[in-house]
Amino acid sequence: MDRLRQRADFLAVANGARVNSPAFVLQSLDRKSLGRDDSGPVRIGFTVTKKNGNAPERNRIRRRLRELVKRLDPTSMQPHHDYVLVGRKDALSRDFATMLDDLRIAFTKPARHTAKARGHRPGHAAATSRKPD
Repeated sequence: MDRLRQRADFLAVANGARVNSPAFVLQSLDRKSLGRDDSGPVRIGFTVTKKNGNAPERNRIRRRLRELVKRLDPTSMQPHHDYVLVGRKDALSRDFATMLDDLRIAFTKPARHTAKARGHRPGHAAATSRKPD
């Protein structure tokens, strides 16, 4: 398993499917769906935004997320996929065993696609963007 490190890779995964959990959001992207002939290993990235606290808190969230992935069975991840774990503030106080269960469930759940990936924004009709005659 490799790590995602380049911003372009994180942005590509952000447009993919996602699964929400109280402590994190799991974003995923099938590299084969992009038309790439990519037989490389599963790649995973970690990110925590500044709204989740100061630097030591964000680093602690990131360390907990990395440890979750280390303890997870790698076969639960789909081959030819990129994953990003976006940490939330609850990752600091949530029980580690519960978070591990949440991550296992997130990898087995059918992912919900984002509005960006579908090409439209929910709740916005096409008529609202046109000028009245």
